[in-house]
Amino acid sequence: MKETLNVGVIGLGNRGINLLEHCILPQPGIRVAAVYDLYQDRCDKGVQMVKQAGQPEPIAVKDYKEILAMPQVDAVVIMASWESHINIACEAMRAGKYTAMEVGGAYSIEDCWKLVRTYEETGTQCMMMENCCYGRDELMVMNMVRQGVFGEIVHCQGGYRHDLREEIANGRETRHYRFRNYLSRNCENYPTHELGPIANVLNINRGNRMLCLTSMSSKAAGLHEYLMREKGADYDATGMNFAQGDVVTTTIKCAGGETICITLDTTLPRAYSRGFHVQGTKGMYMEDNKSIFLDQKDNEFDFKWQERWNNVEQYREEYDHPVWKAYLEEGIKGGHDGMDWLVFRAFFDAAKSGTPTPIDVYDAAAWMSISCLSEQSVAMGGMPVAIPDFTNGMWLQRTPWQPYSMED
Repeated sequence: MKETLNVGVIGLGNRGINLLEHCILPQPGIRVAAVYDLYQDRCDKGVQMVKQAGQPEPIAVKDYKEILAMPQVDAVVIMASWESHINIACEAMRAGKYTAMEVGGAYSIEDCWKLVRTYEETGTQCMMMENCCYGRDELMVMNMVRQGVFGEIVHCQGGYRHDLREEIANGRETRHYRFRNYLSRNCENYPTHELGPIANVLNINRGNRMLCLTSMSSKAAGLHEYLMREKGADYDATGMNFAQGDVVTTTIKCAGGETICITLDTTLPRAYSRGFHVQGTKGMYMEDNKSIFLDQKDNEFDFKWQERWNNVEQYREEYDHPVWKAYLEEGIKGGHDGMDWLVFRAFFDAAKSGTPTPIDVYDAAAWMSISCLSEQSVAMGGMPVAIPDFTNGMWLQRTPWQPYSMED
């Protein structure tokens, strides 16, 4: 077990800076040894943040490959643009660095296979940093599923439903990669926030797998209307034809017979929701109204459903996941209601101890593949598209997912 882990940080945009401040520098036993960003001002800001945290000044490099070549760097955290994640992760694995990769969708199935093959050839661990797998409700529901509270699970839903019009519209000014993606692609471009927790509930890659999907997209109207209102008709992007539909709905069939429905909804006015929904033969959970409905207990409320809304807290004491019970005692840290901290601690604990990461390349490949596969299905009018088995049959005997032990 390493007492101190030397980390290289690749990518210091808004997300990278936030995670550096709240989830990397404050972690015990973590030293940021080197930083890189495509833009010098971001790199300079990262250096100053490390120094302000009381650590030695990190090496600021002009090329991320320099970090991968540093023998003193034990692990790297990749928080660059979506398009670069897999290539940098593969290079990091080949350099023998424990690799953390921020979330995003894949651009080709070939890239997903490249990620898997690189891991299998090198044996170097790579973890997708899907923070929603560590959400309190997501872990509680998974705990309830594994205790049989909802019976046999039949259907799950989720979504990335988040008004991002301002971020996308100002993407060129803020140097954010979403602008070019929304301009040129039409797909489920950000599937893992909703799919990760569902995959854990359904034991995807661990006794179950996703077989095929169909995906349909609405027209793209939200960004144009937003730009007309905020920027005016003379602003060049107002006249651009954005490819990304406002709402993309993807349905997935699993080997176990379950179905999954995920929704991308980011360019229309709405409240934030991941729409986590788990439905089985004995009951269901619904995120949007914070409710649990159990057979032979709540049936009398069938026509007065509002009387059973917002009842999740009634189940906390019995079903809160042990990870969160311990976390609440020690104090919640970091962003996104604390789940950012948990996913980074899970990665750093694995890197320090030299053990496998909780979310591995097989998970990353399967979840990320939904983007490019949905792009194909949308382009073909919703035709079914097969989802590869990135485990090559190992899903039949891999054990169910666990977040990690708090005592490790």
